[in-house]
Amino acid sequence: MIWQVFAISGCGAPRILSPWLSGGPAPMILFPEFHQRYGPWAIVAGASEGIGQAYAHVLAERGLNLVTLARRIEVLEQDAQLIRRRHRVEVRPVSVDLAAPDLAQQIDAATAGLDIGLGIYNACYSRIADFTDVALDDHQRMLDVNCRGPLILAQRLGPRLVARKRGGLLLMSSMSGFQGSALIATYAATKAFNITLAESLWTELKPHGVDVIACVAGATLTPGFESYTPEAKRGKAFPMRADAVAREGLAALGKGPIHIAGRLNRLVNGVTRFMSHRQRTNFFSNATRSIYGSSES
Repeated sequence: MIWQVFAISGCGAPRILSPWLSGGPAPMILFPEFHQRYGPWAIVAGASEGIGQAYAHVLAERGLNLVTLARRIEVLEQDAQLIRRRHRVEVRPVSVDLAAPDLAQQIDAATAGLDIGLGIYNACYSRIADFTDVALDDHQRMLDVNCRGPLILAQRLGPRLVARKRGGLLLMSSMSGFQGSALIATYAATKAFNITLAESLWTELKPHGVDVIACVAGATLTPGFESYTPEAKRGKAFPMRADAVAREGLAALGKGPIHIAGRLNRLVNGVTRFMSHRQRTNFFSNATRSIYGSSES
């Protein structure tokens, strides 16, 4: 039995550094239309590594200032320094446990006084094991981080974006959200929630100039993926690079409500759509078992 934990979540005090305010040059805006619609500030939840970290770097490349959220403040601070040097934007790293009961208040405090134009929720928590072998606390944490977290971010930012009459929300989801799968039952259910939430917000907020999208990723080369996937079997998952997923997600903003990252993932989704739901569930369950194993087949 494989018991692995994948968590990109994160709580703490903001820190502001503005390199150009002390005499350095102002950042050059290379993507003015993107900056105008989704800037000047973006917030990325789950930014300490992997896809969330990639989003932070790509947004900074486009001239947006950042609020980055995760638990590990040391990692966020280190990455913030790199982003500031490279792109001359402001970065506020904030240590936040995205399962915290007071998450809404923490998001409000982290974004107070800022003109936030884009919210990205990337954080997720997953336990890979048979459903009955997973502790209740882990099931509940998956709900808190993967469902309650993006719901709160959307609820806190939504009215602000509507008032601006422009902006965006991007919720990361997974191919597992299109059907159930063995070994990741609760995780798959939370990812289905993300897709449905994004679809609903897309149609509600579009008339107000706010773009919403669910970016659906397959296997991705992140520290989490490498930690819980046996090295000899990683190739079977055909993982994408994190920066490629982030760039696709941002390119799809305004074209929602759903974007599947990666040609291979889109092909697999298209082909399996011709299966019955039972066949599709069995197909993905067998694929998951082939990589992570199971007490049952």
